[in-house]
Amino acid sequence: MKNIFIYIILLWSGIIFSQNEQLANNYYDKGDFEKAKLIYEDLLKSSPSNTQYFLRTIDCYQQLQQFDLAEKTIQERYNRYKQGAFLVELGYNYQLQKNESKAKNYYDQAIEKIKTNPNDVYGVGNAFERKVLLEYALKAYQTGMQVQPNYNFNFQIGMLYGQLGKTDLMIDLLLTESYNNQQNANLIQTQLSRFMNGETDNTAFKDAMRKALILRTQKEQDVFWNHYLSWFYVQQKEFGKAFIQEKAIYKREPESLISIVNLSQFALNEDDTETASEILNFILQNTKDRDLLIQSNASLMQIKIDKAQEKDYPAITNELQQLLVTYEVNPFTLSLQLIQAHFLAFNLKKTEEAKAVVKKALELNLNAYQQADAKMELADILLLEEKYNQALIYYSQIQLDLKNDVMAHEASLKAAKTSYYKGDFEWALKQFKELKSANTQLIANDALEYFLLINDNTAADSTQTALKQFAKGDFLLYQNKKQEAITQFQNILKSFKGQEIEAVTLLRLGKIYESQKDYASALSQYQQIIDNHSDGIYVDEALFFSAEIYNDELKDIEKAKPLYEKVIFNHQDSIYFVDARKKYRELRGDKNL
Repeated sequence: MKNIFIYIILLWSGIIFSQNEQLANNYYDKGDFEKAKLIYEDLLKSSPSNTQYFLRTIDCYQQLQQFDLAEKTIQERYNRYKQGAFLVELGYNYQLQKNESKAKNYYDQAIEKIKTNPNDVYGVGNAFERKVLLEYALKAYQTGMQVQPNYNFNFQIGMLYGQLGKTDLMIDLLLTESYNNQQNANLIQTQLSRFMNGETDNTAFKDAMRKALILRTQKEQDVFWNHYLSWFYVQQKEFGKAFIQEKAIYKREPESLISIVNLSQFALNEDDTETASEILNFILQNTKDRDLLIQSNASLMQIKIDKAQEKDYPAITNELQQLLVTYEVNPFTLSLQLIQAHFLAFNLKKTEEAKAVVKKALELNLNAYQQADAKMELADILLLEEKYNQALIYYSQIQLDLKNDVMAHEASLKAAKTSYYKGDFEWALKQFKELKSANTQLIANDALEYFLLINDNTAADSTQTALKQFAKGDFLLYQNKKQEAITQFQNILKSFKGQEIEAVTLLRLGKIYESQKDYASALSQYQQIIDNHSDGIYVDEALFFSAEIYNDELKDIEKAKPLYEKVIFNHQDSIYFVDARKKYRELRGDKNL
């Protein structure tokens, strides 16, 4: 009984202690340093060895300009522990008082202390970094390696070079470190990637990286550098150049195609279908692995279908049938079976044949994810046939079978769209609202778009008349009836001119015209949004999509630049902001934006 009582007291004390820490942190974050100081002082008395409490206490003193008290407290701690990091704290206390000579004296003492006690380099270097005293941090790590040659701070030194703008030194040191300690290569690549894709313009950094890697690839003739150069090109989304490196690697190490397979997926994810097709054909020529052959053929067929015109349909039909004859109908060829079903339903409008293909697949010995894939396709086809309730049943089964999985979220999104298509806007709105916070960004963005569409147009028109017509147009798009969809959206513009629905209707028409490569018509729709709905939620998309057409399709850089610029300066909260900034810099070469 006595032990239980002691345990309860200790547990309660721990809870109170934790609450006090949280309270202190809250005061500190709000800038109420007087209140935060009092609690941190109490916490430090209870846990005198806690470095975090000590540093927060000192910071509160300094924020309140109680520099003498800060110096006394730091000095007492230094006398007790004799650690060089506290010399840095003393120096910084003087720096805050604009006493540069005394600050420098303590900083130099901290560096000297490393010479007599090399282990102090960790605390001293970290303390200098924490205070953003980068030159001193650099000197601390360099001193540590001089005194103790078996110490390795090349990573820290390399990162400091980068922060100091000495990018050539950074690149050279980190590449050398990657090679000498290849177990750290991934960590180093992560940091290099942050420099390449950071907030500031880094064209010069990328150029320096490219040159350094090419030089090492040519000079050292080690496959390690081919791997590194391939990684670099993937970061830049230059998948064709990455493929050149991967082929060079494969010639010397033909044991595995895994890197090339991964590269094909990267290219597909970024819609670089030309490079993806080249890579996939290379895989087909260099493997006898049945699963890989099926996977590669399935990806190639999907690329062909996405690009196909009606005249290509007979050839695609024959090719799909031949592949299923070659590899047979079994669980391993499910991807091919579902591609065939989708093609039959959405391209050839043969929904009964398509459903038969899927139902036959569901009779196979499939795992849970394969069953979900097949049910998703069947639901999509049922939705195509306007059999909304049957489609919803299958989407709901996936949600139940794979709770919290990405596929479950995808099924939820499709279920919400089904409700939207059939005009059940209240239920659809609830579902889209929940999906706005989905872990998958694409699903979250899609859900947000539909949530805003329904919410805004319901507020503008309680009868939802325009929204019902718009949902009908969207459903025609889902059914791959583009011409009928164009007519539907054009009728909306005539019937609801100047109303809330107008801007998003123009946006839909613009995207349809883009898909048909009718860029003049697409630009016309976007320009109407820019001219007449400049204060609306779709103007950033109109600007960005227009810029993309001028840049990528019409090659009119001078018209693309000001459009990207408007996204950058007027729409910082846009999901297209980062891409717009990157494209703008590439076109203008402005390193100071």
